Amino acid sequence: MKDEAGRIGRGLTRARIGIMQYTRFGSTGLTVSRLCLGTMTFGLQTEESVSARILDTAAEAGVNFLDTADVYPLGGELDTRGRTEEILGRWLVGKRSRFIVATKAYGRMGPLDWDEGSSRKHLLDAIDASLRRLKTDYVDLYQLHADDPKTPLDETLRALETIVQSGKARYVGCSNFLAYRLALALGRSDVLRVVRFVSVQPRYNLLFREIERELLPLAAEERLAVIPYNPLAGGLLTGKHTFTTGPTQGTRFTLGTAADLYQNRYWHERQFRTVQEFVAIAKEASISPITLAVAWVLANPVITAPIIGASRPDQLGPSLAAVDVQLPPELKQRLDDLTAEYRRGDAVR
Repeated sequence: MKDEAGRIGRGLTRARIGIMQYTRFGSTGLTVSRLCLGTMTFGLQTEESVSARILDTAAEAGVNFLDTADVYPLGGELDTRGRTEEILGRWLVGKRSRFIVATKAYGRMGPLDWDEGSSRKHLLDAIDASLRRLKTDYVDLYQLHADDPKTPLDETLRALETIVQSGKARYVGCSNFLAYRLALALGRSDVLRVVRFVSVQPRYNLLFREIERELLPLAAEERLAVIPYNPLAGGLLTGKHTFTTGPTQGTRFTLGTAADLYQNRYWHERQFRTVQEFVAIAKEASISPITLAVAWVLANPVITAPIIGASRPDQLGPSLAAVDVQLPPELKQRLDDLTAEYRRGDAVR
């Protein structure tokens, strides 16, 4: 196994990074790149000129799938929300038709009670605002960024039906839904005969595998596209962080309003012990930890396109290289075994 993995690692140094693979988007007729570029660093962690170079780099590598949200950039306050869509919109001028553009709504966008959530009022306002910022007449995929327990699902689904029928979105999906709520939403769409979710965007990586228990089997049975975020666990799986020295400045673990969220998710001694073992395995296999982490996500047959991100263009290379990696069964099993506790949802911290 070590010799086989080593050949994979050596091959990556010779391979052309940028020969992208493509796949069907769930049960739809849409085809997307096997990697999706996430943009949530644009406008705070990453200035616009650098963001444009990141987009250029991804496009040159064959990435045709771009994901954003109205509340981005990550870590910002109310006055920065929408900035990421504006940056993406300016970059898309003259080339909109070449890309599948996805955005999301749910989070707070203003001071009023109805400036957040999944009510009909908010969603119809939110799609128009996103389209203005993105400088486009439509988005390919419009997603609920989270589940709204205060709004009846029927109201939300009927609002999404209106958005699709108006031509402002081609498809709809959801993010951060529990499996039972997603199943309920699919059932209500069928009963109401309104637009149905075609995709789900969950958190998924070697340090967070709980969705393998219920959400991924549901997605497989319902033929939903799965576009997971955080394949590098906020950067922890790169191995560049040290638990004893504290979070590294300028990363998601110290970034504005996102710092507490990412520290609560990943900044725990047990996770760091796992990362240390993971990095050792990657070194033994002669593969970048970044490439290996993304390749592990891609190896799950239910996954459509992991969402990769960067704060600098040069950071994209190792993630892009993952599409060329076929993990030997022994190596994948070793990673599965190493991180099995994160599948149960009761990992010791």
